[in-house]
Amino acid sequence: MSFDRLINILVTITLIEMMMLVGLQATFAQLAQTVRDWRLVMRAAVANYLLVPAIAVALLLWFDADPMVAAGFLVLAACPGAPFGPPIASVARANVPMAVGLMVILAGSSAIVSPELLHVMLPWVSGSGAPQIDLIAMVGALLLTQLLPLLLGLLTRHWHPRLADALLRPFELVSKILNLCVAVGILGSQFHMLMDIRLRGFAGMLLLLAATLATGWLAGGSGRDSRKTMALTTALRNVAVGLVIVTGNFAGTAAVSAALAYGIVQVFGSLLVALWWRRSGPTRK
Repeated sequence: MSFDRLINILVTITLIEMMMLVGLQATFAQLAQTVRDWRLVMRAAVANYLLVPAIAVALLLWFDADPMVAAGFLVLAACPGAPFGPPIASVARANVPMAVGLMVILAGSSAIVSPELLHVMLPWVSGSGAPQIDLIAMVGALLLTQLLPLLLGLLTRHWHPRLADALLRPFELVSKILNLCVAVGILGSQFHMLMDIRLRGFAGMLLLLAATLATGWLAGGSGRDSRKTMALTTALRNVAVGLVIVTGNFAGTAAVSAALAYGIVQVFGSLLVALWWRRSGPTRK
């Protein structure tokens, strides 16, 4: 078995475990509270599924990115609902229940929406060199590795809350170990490609991060809490889902290193913004 295949299996297992953990931490009450604010959900959908991918396409065309590099960035741009959203929202003293609700809604819906987005948008940034993806296989894989574990975790929390509480700590530990193994494995296999990223590439990543934060802020409504929450939720793309897609469809290419590089930039960049918001004083309405 090739190393790329091993990485793909490890990333898939990590995604399943993380989605199960997300479900164990959330409740249907939190989801219902978020869904009841349908304007908020619609703004989140437009920001995450329309505006962020559109911004990514515009930047990739402007920078005239290599087709496989463009594929890696666009995969992350099309995959919202990162599990890091609520913890980083807590750091920023934002609306954590809202962050949890939006994360679950976006993570669940992206199993169906994200492959469709990529099927349509990849040719825009790659032209004749557009990488081919198996749309049906991708949707099926994400339903099994993302939506199903998420629902299983939610149902466990709803029907057996004590069991969910008992499972949280071991699942959190396993998640940390799996994420560390994935990071080490991909960094090791993609080290030379990552070192080849130029200053221009990092500038493009920072521009994308700033644009997604601004998009989420504007889509958050009138309250400062909601704006901070939506900004972080929109900026943080689901790296686990993105890596499942790129390692499954573009293994051993620059798409993997591009997705990993932007995943690192967005997490640490969003965390720095959250810390700045936290230090800027108490939340104001």
